Amino acid sequence: MKLELPRGMRDIEYEEYMLIEHTRSKFMECCKLFGFNLMEPSPLEMLSTLEAKSGPMIKDEIYAFKDKGGRDVALRFDLTVGLTRYIASRRDVKIPAKLAAFSSVWRYDEPQQGRYRWFHQWDIEIYDNFSIESDADVIEFVKHYFKLLGIDVSIDVSDRALVEQFIRERLGIDDEDKVLDMLRAVDKLSKKDEDSILKEYASKGLDASKLKILLDLAKVKGGIGVLNNEHLKGLDSTRLTSLLDSLKARGVDVNVNMGIVRGLDYYSSIVFEVYSNLNNLALVGGGRYDKLPIAFGRADIGATGAAGGVERIVALLKQKFGLKINEILRSIDSRVFVAYASKELKAYAIRTVSMLRGKGICSECIDGSLKKQLEYASSKGYNTSIIFAEREFKDGYIIVKDMLKGREENVRLEEFLGK
Repeated sequence: MKLELPRGMRDIEYEEYMLIEHTRSKFMECCKLFGFNLMEPSPLEMLSTLEAKSGPMIKDEIYAFKDKGGRDVALRFDLTVGLTRYIASRRDVKIPAKLAAFSSVWRYDEPQQGRYRWFHQWDIEIYDNFSIESDADVIEFVKHYFKLLGIDVSIDVSDRALVEQFIRERLGIDDEDKVLDMLRAVDKLSKKDEDSILKEYASKGLDASKLKILLDLAKVKGGIGVLNNEHLKGLDSTRLTSLLDSLKARGVDVNVNMGIVRGLDYYSSIVFEVYSNLNNLALVGGGRYDKLPIAFGRADIGATGAAGGVERIVALLKQKFGLKINEILRSIDSRVFVAYASKELKAYAIRTVSMLRGKGICSECIDGSLKKQLEYASSKGYNTSIIFAEREFKDGYIIVKDMLKGREENVRLEEFLGK
């Protein structure tokens, strides 16, 4: 029998698993600081629920199938749908409600290097009374989260409703499908050259001259002074101005980028994207999506949030910290390896392992030469080793070795266990 996984799947080994746990622990810490309630939305949804967000064509891009009862169901492709479906069905939940999740999602994309059909996301959402402060809170959360991880990022913000107003009022385009096509064209500007976009959407019936004007607007970037741009004069920039004022008060620096509109059609106003300063890789996307609660029958509440790809963040941690990644792994929890220099000291070592475990500390002891034992401890990421050696033990001491710095000191066993 050939033992193989379905295409696009993988096993997650120890190092990456622990780095995922590291990003999770920092996420949990941030949720606590910002008052988000963690929950786990169902991994299996009715297909119709997912289609409410992304349209009927989404079934070609996800794991959708009939269950044994003949119902059309699908594995979730993000966490936003489940959280919004939950809040829409719970009229007893007080608004504003701040929800967060960190879990697996599945998409039937073409597998590529570093991209799988099963991966992890973190997600925060605020369901509110359409307050700009919720948008600012989400952006501040993201900034603080990456600070906890030690990753420098830049944040670009925009107002999709402002761009849409420009399309309708300045370009005179009212047809809903054409407005959406114009927005989709802007969203592609960071991935394709302008000429290719103009040709692609001209074939779809868009006026190339008007699209060219819109793409010129999409290239406008900078600080708050951007809102004085000739293209934007006379349009409603109130939401964007209020957001920038709130973020300034919070000490969060952002860039205005009129090319940020986000690809999904349900975004309704403030949108943003977060990039690594190390390699300009997009790490997080988010914004206000008041249209989704409406699709779920809740026109009375607004919604804003953000989602980050965990594997992409893990890859960035590896790139930034390189060989120092072991320091991150060792800092995740308290781990003590117990080694012994002779057979006569083995029983003391084994007894100490049991005592450490009784104190809630991860500990191991293996057979072999002292050199082999310490090599094993290093390979397993132990941050501390204690060594039972003949001469030191006769005087009532053990050797405590800092595996990160290589420093050693003699400590009485009772004193070490007391700490």
